[in-house]
Amino acid sequence: MDNLLLEIGTEEIPAGYIKSALNALSSMLLKKLADGRIEHGTAETFGTPRRLVFEVKNVSDRQRPLTTEVTGPPASIGFDEQGKPTIAAEKFAEKIGVSVKDIIIKETKKGTYLCATKIESGLKTELLLKSILPDVITAIPFPKTMRWADLSVEFARPVHTILALLGNKIIPFMVWNIKSSRYTLGHSFMQPGRIKISNPDEYIKTLCSAYVLVDSRKRREIIESETAKVAKSLNGSVLQDYELVDIVTNLVEYPAVVAGKFDTKFLELPDEVLITAMREHQKYFSVINKKGKLMSCFISVNNTRTKDMSLVAKGHERVLRARLEDARFFYRSDLKSSFEEWIEKLKGVLFQANLGSMYEKVIRVKKIAEYLVDGISHHSDLNQHLPDLKEQVGKAALMCKADLMSQVVVEFPKLQGIMGRIYALNAGEPDNIASAIEEHYRPSYSGGPLPETLTGSVLSIADKIDSICGCFVAGLIPTGASDSYALRRQGIGIIQIMLSKNFSFSLIEMIEKSMKLFSLKNDQEFKKNVDAVYFFLKSRIARLLAEKGFSKDIISAVISVSANHVPNIWNRTAALENLKTKPDFEPLSIAFKRVVNIIKKAELPKSKDVDKNLFQDKCEAALFEAYKKVKNKVFDDSDKGLFDQALYDIASLRNVVDNFFDGVLVMAEDKKIRENRLSLLINIADMFGMFADFSKISTLTHSMSEPQK
Repeated sequence: MDNLLLEIGTEEIPAGYIKSALNALSSMLLKKLADGRIEHGTAETFGTPRRLVFEVKNVSDRQRPLTTEVTGPPASIGFDEQGKPTIAAEKFAEKIGVSVKDIIIKETKKGTYLCATKIESGLKTELLLKSILPDVITAIPFPKTMRWADLSVEFARPVHTILALLGNKIIPFMVWNIKSSRYTLGHSFMQPGRIKISNPDEYIKTLCSAYVLVDSRKRREIIESETAKVAKSLNGSVLQDYELVDIVTNLVEYPAVVAGKFDTKFLELPDEVLITAMREHQKYFSVINKKGKLMSCFISVNNTRTKDMSLVAKGHERVLRARLEDARFFYRSDLKSSFEEWIEKLKGVLFQANLGSMYEKVIRVKKIAEYLVDGISHHSDLNQHLPDLKEQVGKAALMCKADLMSQVVVEFPKLQGIMGRIYALNAGEPDNIASAIEEHYRPSYSGGPLPETLTGSVLSIADKIDSICGCFVAGLIPTGASDSYALRRQGIGIIQIMLSKNFSFSLIEMIEKSMKLFSLKNDQEFKKNVDAVYFFLKSRIARLLAEKGFSKDIISAVISVSANHVPNIWNRTAALENLKTKPDFEPLSIAFKRVVNIIKKAELPKSKDVDKNLFQDKCEAALFEAYKKVKNKVFDDSDKGLFDQALYDIASLRNVVDNFFDGVLVMAEDKKIRENRLSLLINIADMFGMFADFSKISTLTHSMSEPQK
């Protein structure tokens, strides 16, 4: 068994493309091997900016034989009366490539038939790979592709070489205008010539001697080790940035680490500006001292080691100096501007073609945010923060997008919100208003931090629900393949913030408030959009509940009743999930199902009021008294969020419900008695229905036939 090695040699591929391309390459090639019945050992990918590599150990030299049982003609025509094979049997044997002696007679559902075992010997792996490898190479997906020369093909970057070996043999094929070979290229500067690879086993070692560390894990280890060593020599440490380490790892083939310095005058810039200037454009690592303060130096990871690395450092310093001079000029200019000026300029910035300017969005967000403050005012645990909250939220809303007009944010878009906080503090605004300006973008990515302040939380929800409602009005609804405005992430953000702050205001009322701020044609269009956004947020809630490990049937049962109050949903789901594990849950569910089924089939009374004078059996009075006793406790516990206790109280009704069904006929001939009994069941059903639609829970005995009682 030999090892398979495939290397696609290219011009520099963007760092962000490499990992996903290697994953796709591995997935597709392993599937092709499995489909081709080619057995193999472990597989591994390697990658640098100039090569995508896939290696598989111990690849079988042939396909695994395929054995199948083939059914032929009926036995009655396969052999004559003397038991000798007929022409039909001989033709059958010839067709599947066996001797007539190998044919057996087998009883099947259709009768007695001739059968034989057909064995297909496997083809050589080398032959199959000649078609498998080109198919896989051309199918690798990239976010963006390009064409080169006069070819009609597309790839992330032009391909120069394809190395394809099975053991010491070349897998011969042609992709585009490139013929596979046993040659690769060394480092583009330190050893740019062709390198011969005799066998996959020598590939990594040979490339290492040509200044190419093809194993990205090894490159990462060297980068982390060397940057830490250089930072220590500067009496500092590297500012932790795992994402930047990932990026730099895929920017170089042979890491060469060097330190540089910049003028201390640039330390007047906010840390965020300095870090972004070094990180975003130059991919430099920042250095901090023992107190966590930025130092006037940086660390660069180069792709080439030179004789005099100090010259490389000076080059980086010149480039960074220009960047920082620009940043300092922009920052100083911004400090001379006011928020009032920036807010006015927002009138000329388009938010979305059908949704008006960014200024109009800010005004909508302000109205929604102030409305939400009224919605949380009943929270006793928040009352101490509420007196000035509406004023603070309103002011923060007006200022939240203003920094988009600042020169620093125009130069460094990732600093939006952050610069708003910095400029607000510089203008003398309170900490919570300044923090809210930054926090209203949170969470800015999946799993990102949520707003910490109450002001920031309210403002973040207001901004997100405005974007969601606006996009739905404009027809920019997310699809399976597209979510240009990140509405799914924003919807999840709303739910997460409401959970973290225990906001239980009505989702529907919030959506309606937001939707009223847009010009809709009529009530029908208004309702259609409100329902669509509510359904959209319900689906986000269901996803988050599933991620927390709740079962799908419980989630469906809870959400189908109501998803209007977010913390309430989580508490109801947890309580019901817990009750589902108890021994009494199944009988309780069956009892509730009986109640609901009878109500569904009956002509319902106009009133739910129950008249005790119409009771004919003590089981009716017992159920009514138990219901009244439990009802007050259930509603009281529910108001307090004690859903576990409320469900246990409801569960206590099971025996009296069973006794009721055993003792009386619900569908009595006397109309008044029948309607009175139905009214009693309706009240009980309503109490169950506060929590969930029990019929959606999978453990229920759905096959029950209900007696017409």
